[in-house]
Amino acid sequence: MKQKDPYNRTQYPLVIVISGPSGVGKDTIARRLIERRPKAFYFVVTATTRRPRPGEVHGEDYFFLSSDEFARMIDDDELLEYAMVYNDYKGVPKRQIREALESGRDVIMRVDPQGAATIRRLIPSALTIFLIAESEQEMVTRLRERKSETPEGLSLRIATARHELKRINEFDYCVVNAQERHEEAVDHIMCIIRAAKARVDQKPVEL
Repeated sequence: MKQKDPYNRTQYPLVIVISGPSGVGKDTIARRLIERRPKAFYFVVTATTRRPRPGEVHGEDYFFLSSDEFARMIDDDELLEYAMVYNDYKGVPKRQIREALESGRDVIMRVDPQGAATIRRLIPSALTIFLIAESEQEMVTRLRERKSETPEGLSLRIATARHELKRINEFDYCVVNAQERHEEAVDHIMCIIRAAKARVDQKPVEL
């Protein structure tokens, strides 16, 4: 096997998966990573059939689609993965990922643990990071403070989040996103990304 020149190593763009249960701040951390390095990172906007929460913007937080629009994307094979989550569909559009990687930018995806499992299967080289709150009680408190669910919907979301915590061992890294200490979590993730870029066996992402 031909020996690689250590002084001319190629660093390939990464696919970085930010996942974890509801209530752990996936959206917040993904946004702050982009704010740190807006020219180096590309945030993949997930498509969903759920209604926007207060303050959410179409095309920035999510692509808010009708069921018919989402079905068309499935039929046209435009989604890397999709799943039913809390009675609504969510999916990751392919084109954004390809275009970002071709431009040399690292791709950040914010997905639930079920979606992360699919992405790991499709992109084995993806860097997967599992976010947790500082405690299970804090996670539940954040979900309750959203006040965006019916009592029945909130109970389902809390039960699902507790179940999703059990999937932590499927991920490469775990990062605590403590309340009012988001920058510490971002610092931790930036260190993980730098370490992944320094791997001697890093390979290009193939879609």
